[in-house]
Amino acid sequence: MNAFDDRFLTRNGLAARQLAVLLLNHEPDTRLPRVRDYAEELGCGNGTVQAALQLLEESGAIGTTARGHLGTFLVHSDRSILWRLSGLGTLLAAMPLPYSRRYEGLATGLRSAFEEAGAPFAITFMRGAGARTAALLEGKVDLVVLSRFAADELIAEHPVELVADLGPATYVGAHGMLLRHGVDVNTPGLRVAVDHASEDLRMLVERVFAGRDDIQWLEASYMQLRDLFARAEVDATVWNLDEVQDRLGLDLVDVLPLGDEVTRELSLRNSSAAVIGRTDGTKALAAVRDSLDLSLITSLQREVLQGTRVPSY
Repeated sequence: MNAFDDRFLTRNGLAARQLAVLLLNHEPDTRLPRVRDYAEELGCGNGTVQAALQLLEESGAIGTTARGHLGTFLVHSDRSILWRLSGLGTLLAAMPLPYSRRYEGLATGLRSAFEEAGAPFAITFMRGAGARTAALLEGKVDLVVLSRFAADELIAEHPVELVADLGPATYVGAHGMLLRHGVDVNTPGLRVAVDHASEDLRMLVERVFAGRDDIQWLEASYMQLRDLFARAEVDATVWNLDEVQDRLGLDLVDVLPLGDEVTRELSLRNSSAAVIGRTDGTKALAAVRDSLDLSLITSLQREVLQGTRVPSY
């Protein structure tokens, strides 16, 4: 460890690392809290805070200027240095398997936006909103990406909260009912595939077929659908239309629109990508929340969808 790092292991250095967390939320040309306010928050003396601020300036993390009775202002800050000194580590987000171009674009946009905000960021891919939420609640990941439709249900049931809503068509383009060729949707005993690992698809398929006590439910993942339809073991399901033609094939199924009530819900919530975090939060999440450029995420996703950007995540 070099001499520069050694200074951040002293009492003044510890205060500097704690200040680095607080300063991640400050924009340039904003007035900083008074030294005694920082001292009270950190539980140390004024001299320690002053020495800590000097350490941060010498490291290139911040630049400040005194403006007389107006106080001390932050002139500039380097978020990547502040983040490194803070010791907050890497933010880990769990999102769906990148089986569609839309998900690849979403992963590309998220990575770029977090890096732009100065936060080390990594993605782990997990199938099923339930599994991703469990990982969040157990502290294995910091963030989870899922549909706004599923997010609202989970927020109502668990200590999680919405971090960002990226807007329509950022999670999926649309959903539709898939009906095997030659099958009438009103056929008694219709065999309907449902994937309980996917919270939004489960809710959608149960809502589409609500009120029918003749349905035969078959547990199946989206990876099994083509074989199940080809062997005539499934009659219908609801699925993400982004991948129907490429992965399932229109030679096996007819695609029917969902009902008006469901479609309205989809346009507002199910097609929107949502990012959630634990309600108790983490210092890392609080430090980056207000600095995320959501427009950067969606613009990069569009470029990946249009084929003008190579996915990078």
